[in-house]
Formats: sequence, C-alpha cells, structure tokens
Amino acid sequence: MNVVIVIDSLAGGGAEKVMLTLAQQLIKEHCVTILSLADNFEYAIPEQIKVESLFTDRASKVDRFWKINKSVAKLEAWFSNKQQDIGAIDLVLSNLDRSNNLLAKSAVKNVHFVMHNSVNAELARQKKLGPFSYRYLKKSKQNLNGKSLVCVSKGVEQEINQGDLITPSAITTIYNPFDLADIKRQSNEVNTAIPQSPYLIHVGRLAKQKRHDILFAAFAKLDKKYKLVLLCNKPVKAFKLAKEYGIEEQLIVPGFEQNPYNWIKHAQALVLSSDFEGLPTVLIEALAVGTPVVSTNCTFGPSEILTGELANYLVPVGNSEELSAQIKQVLANKPNVENAEILQKVNAELVAQQYLALSC
Repeated sequence: MNVVIVIDSLAGGGAEKVMLTLAQQLIKEHCVTILSLADNFEYAIPEQIKVESLFTDRASKVDRFWKINKSVAKLEAWFSNKQQDIGAIDLVLSNLDRSNNLLAKSAVKNVHFVMHNSVNAELARQKKLGPFSYRYLKKSKQNLNGKSLVCVSKGVEQEINQGDLITPSAITTIYNPFDLADIKRQSNEVNTAIPQSPYLIHVGRLAKQKRHDILFAAFAKLDKKYKLVLLCNKPVKAFKLAKEYGIEEQLIVPGFEQNPYNWIKHAQALVLSSDFEGLPTVLIEALAVGTPVVSTNCTFGPSEILTGELANYLVPVGNSEELSAQIKQVLANKPNVENAEILQKVNAELVAQQYLALSC
C-alpha cells in the first residue's frame, strides 16, 4: 500500500512525533512518504522513511487567501508526480491546520484529516489573540465539513459530533501509536546529563495551553529537595517565568531532547498542567516506562488514559493547590503504573492496522 502523511513541519511537537511513530510502523510492510509543508526538521528521521518538503521555508502563510490557490496547485502537482513514480496512493493522512486547509481545497483523493486537539479549546484560545486569528482558525475548521476525520481520543470525537461547526462525512477515533518496546529500550540509555537528585518532569513546548504558570505555582509548594526538569523549546522564557515563582534555582532546562524517555524514566513523577489536549502523548510515555503521573483533567485525553486507581491523580484545570496536593500524594504512594489499561490500546502495530483499514 502507498501511504502519504502530510504535516505542516517536523519541528518538535506532539503531532509530528505521533506521525513519525506511525510511519515507522507502516514502513515495515508499506511504502510511506512524509510530506512536510515546511523545510523545518528537528526530529531525527529514520533512514527508511522518505521525507520531502513542499516549500523551502517555514511555510507559515501558504494557506492565506492570497497564496492558497498557488499552494494547492503545487500540492496537487506533487501528488501527481508522486503517483507517476509509485502508482496510486491508497491513503493520505493530513495533520494540522495549514496542511488541512490545502488538502481540503485540493482534488487529492483518499484523504483523512487527523484531529489532534479539542476544536473548542483551540478556538477559545485563538479568540484571545484577536479577531483575525480567530476567523482564520474557525474557517480552517469549517474547511473540514464533508471530510473524513480521525480523532485521537473519544473526547475529541464526541465534541465534534455534539457541536455544529464541523459536519464530517465520516468520523472515528484511533488512539496515537506507541512503539512501547522501543520506548523502554530508549529509557534505559545512559545520559550523564540526567540529575542524580530527585526531580519532577514536564514535557511540552512553552505555550499558554500548557499552563506553566500553574505548574510553577504548584511546584513552589513542594519540598525544596526536588528539582523540576522542563523539556521545552524556550529555556530563557522558562527561567524568566520561573523567577516569578521563586523556583529558578530548582529548574533544569536541557532543551529539545531526541530521547526524552530516559529523562522521564528517572523522574519521580511526570506532571501535565494543560488547559486542553487531544491525547497527551507524554502521559502514555510516562506510564510505559513506569513513571507515575499527575495531570489536569483537561479536555481531552487524560481521563481516557488515567483510569481505575490512576484516576485519583486527575485534578481540575487551573488549580495549582490541587495539582500540588496530588503531586505530594503520588510522591508518597508511588503507584504501579506499568499495567495501565491504555497501554493495551496504543500498541503501534494495532494502531497502524486501524489506519490502514481507512483505505478499505
């Protein structure tokens, strides 16, 4: 089968990582090409995966009204040339707004649009950035009317079905894929930069959605013996914010890490403080390497990941007191997480088969 995965870029991010994992699984039996709109790669790309870029820059404006027709024509030409090279393309997976906007207006066939986040939460956040940003995002979502959608959590699917913004032609949920054996292997790699003193960890870009202010406020209430490791993209900004909460001396920010799993494994706990997610990858990665987690019960994903006894470590969004209290609980209880039910549902081989079934 010929599969093409289209995405805005391969800069460090959750959707990018998810699609690279899926590609690594699919490539074992199928021909897979990743088409990145931007010529912007941060992740190490496995040799066997073909990656091409459509534009020679960051491609930040390619779907604006004054450029979109030329961009769509360029995209269609790429697909036409690709089909001449490899034959019919059986499955196209589109990810993130710019890619979605181009493919939604194109004549490319067999396209399914992967929804990585809560639509309502994204729109609410964008509204705060001004009317232009809000209109752009709302129109981007409306472009998915009549399209086939794949949601990364049941919460995202339910939100779309109950709302009136998008009426898809088809909609289903497929959890993000995880190569659990490879995650465990990487978690055992030695890294001398990992601190010997006890620490908590947060993995995610420095963005309003991730609520580092709530994280820092909660951490400031803990015993000073703990460090806080941030795997994020803006260390200078992180330290500036941490200073406001008096925790800058406890902060460790190593920057982007190709292998975050050994950092996660050696942490006392992983903390997620987000206002919204789609299916927070880092929670599952932590469970896979045996690290307990505390998370806001945000829309969507955490309540589908932390079930049974682990649901005790879900806290209300935006509440640093509760977040701090549950961090203290998880540090005291040290719950066993490696048999978490979600780990049975996200095996990469199973997820790959679900994606391939879309082409039937």
